[in-house]
Amino acid sequence: MKLTILANAMLLTIGSQLALAAPTKTTKSKAATTTSKTYIPSSSPSFPSTMPTATGVVMAYNYGPYNTSASLPTYTLDGYPDTWTTPSTKSSEVKAAINAIDWDKVPDAPVRKQNSDGDFEPNTDGDDDPYCWWSDTNCVTPKIDIPADYYTCGRKGDWGLSYDDGPFNRYTDDNADTENPYAEPALYNFLTEHNNQKANLFYIGSNVATYPEAAKRAFNDGHYICVHTWSHPAMTTLTNEEVVAELYWTLKAIKEAVGVTPKCWRPPQGDVDDRVRSIAWQMGMRTVLWDEDTNDWDMPAPGGGDLSPTVVDGYFEQWIADEKANNQTTGHIVLEHELNHATVNMTMKWLPTLQKLFNVIPALACNNVTQPYWEEQFVYPLSNVPVGGSNSTVTSSTMTTTTTTTTTTTTTTDADNNINNGAQLNAVTNIILSQPTTM
Repeated sequence: MKLTILANAMLLTIGSQLALAAPTKTTKSKAATTTSKTYIPSSSPSFPSTMPTATGVVMAYNYGPYNTSASLPTYTLDGYPDTWTTPSTKSSEVKAAINAIDWDKVPDAPVRKQNSDGDFEPNTDGDDDPYCWWSDTNCVTPKIDIPADYYTCGRKGDWGLSYDDGPFNRYTDDNADTENPYAEPALYNFLTEHNNQKANLFYIGSNVATYPEAAKRAFNDGHYICVHTWSHPAMTTLTNEEVVAELYWTLKAIKEAVGVTPKCWRPPQGDVDDRVRSIAWQMGMRTVLWDEDTNDWDMPAPGGGDLSPTVVDGYFEQWIADEKANNQTTGHIVLEHELNHATVNMTMKWLPTLQKLFNVIPALACNNVTQPYWEEQFVYPLSNVPVGGSNSTVTSSTMTTTTTTTTTTTTTTDADNNINNGAQLNAVTNIILSQPTTM
């Protein structure tokens, strides 16, 4: 990141999860074009035929009723790498995933370095930003043939709800008494009990492997499940092979736990460039960022920092004031976390108020994504539906389909994937937001 930006106390446009004085946001780096083009092929990864089939999960989108019991079984998935460390690139499964990548389509961007404070050295690729490095310039429009990142909601009044770092595992150490009342399924039950609220959940593979029942609960509750890497590294600091390993094991853990393969991922700290984007896209996933950041991760709690909760309260108060003042031209994707008692409690405090003012929907729903998985039988509604409702009450009967080859590789156009990005957002909002689309 540029030191001149870090020196700015208000930091409204930087997305790294550092202890900052104001929430981070993504700014639009370049208007999208409406010219149709063909993207680099994107395909679902292959998993071993011996992988256990997911059990205890729905086979299509679940409109309810839902299980809201307060406890879940605890066990772990077998055959996975050590948690919370970048997996080896030597396993046969990772090698197969590496060999499936067309490396001629992956830019030769540098493997980046961070110092002990988490600052990048160097912190820029120059003013021309050849690799669309978000951590430097907030670039969200790749300079290669893949779709632009999802980072905002096109329709004014939309609050794109998203949570990173889940599923929130139970503690077994001295933090258990404080944290476990907020561990899952606490947040998921709270969302169900408050307007049957749905969210985008960006899962860490290590957390899925150690608490698969929490992932099942969220999936069965109708939340969008996406990838947030295996061990939460800054992804541009990894080699190409390490990027593949981080993504592959997370995809596999989600597939084994809940039976689906996400088409969506979010880089930890927002750290992504076109090298990493290309690998993720070829592994079947489009990048999802944000344009408002609660910085809730930095509050005092296990895994957190020292940011006063009153500061985070102030962010919510300002966003509410801005909406009431009618000075917003679009909606926003907002970054929150299911990390500890402090972050979950912040949602429990503010969500009921937000629901009275905003159209609170999952981040991908506000971008018209109805099929977030390679398993296309799962079709999500674009609005919140009462428990036991149906898709027909909230979505158009017209669906945009994806052309798929026998190898599950999909070729798409700008019109399919990029309609909600760029300068045309406001002009077409009233038309496109009534029409669902696929990833």
